[in-house]
Amino acid sequence: MKTCLITTKTYQNHDNGPGHPENVNRVTSINTAIDNIKNTEWVETKNFSTKLIELAHDKKYIEKVNNSFPNNGLAFLDSDTIVSQGSKQASYDAVNSVLTAIDNVQDGSYQNAFVSIRPPGHHAHSNFAAGFCIFNNIAIGACYLVKNYNLKRVLILDWDVHRGDGTAEIISNKKNIFLISSHQYPFYPPGDGTEKVRGHFDNIRFFPLKAGLSSNEFHKIYEKIFIEIDKYQPEFILISCGFDAHKKDPLAEINLESIDYEYLTLKLKKYAGKHCAGKIVSVLEGGYDLKSISESSKFHVKSLAKI
Repeated sequence: MKTCLITTKTYQNHDNGPGHPENVNRVTSINTAIDNIKNTEWVETKNFSTKLIELAHDKKYIEKVNNSFPNNGLAFLDSDTIVSQGSKQASYDAVNSVLTAIDNVQDGSYQNAFVSIRPPGHHAHSNFAAGFCIFNNIAIGACYLVKNYNLKRVLILDWDVHRGDGTAEIISNKKNIFLISSHQYPFYPPGDGTEKVRGHFDNIRFFPLKAGLSSNEFHKIYEKIFIEIDKYQPEFILISCGFDAHKKDPLAEINLESIDYEYLTLKLKKYAGKHCAGKIVSVLEGGYDLKSISESSKFHVKSLAKI
């Protein structure tokens, strides 16, 4: 089976203003890099009920977001989360793209999927925006797998260099979803990113990374993470796929090479094949150096598509 690639037609309309690191060029450069990779296929995003966003977000928050999109210019949901008129459809289409990927993998149409979208999502909490994120795309997807497909063990692996604090808050009381996050600590966001965080159902594992960490040290930590994944025996794997642990990324201080994303992906595929028939949906989060995210995404998607 092939790897499903999904992007949105509206990501270019989400405007964060001049000089913002989370900009159109991120997704454009990734989509150019991964186009025409063997054993992949681009798939159109379907539309889903907007009610599904309530699986992860409070109704009052959704109403607040819907009322925040300006007719022109820019508005602020928080100090660094900005919306424009085009952000509304881009945000909803980002969620729709994740759900489309999940359906296509779960029904066996594709082996796995990479979802190239913006705005990102893993800092968005149930009731407030943060860190460039409006809706928590990955958390909505995980809740959708539990509700729509009655899965009991959904894994979210967040290898973005910044802690997925919004995801952790949303899924902490959801017993059928397990979050593993590796992240530079102490770093953005503020708060507890230590191993002590466990969730209400012992369903969170944090792996803090020290600034300056090398690829070899990173691999050693991920051997521990893969042991946790093997123990959990997931029925479906979602990746919060940030490429900002790269040594060239301007917003972090971890020293991965682009090829490290090949290592991560191939190792994860091994456990996905063992436990969940290879079902993986990878969703773009951070990564702010255009060259490194282009290279890293290519390694990632080639590895997903490798038979």
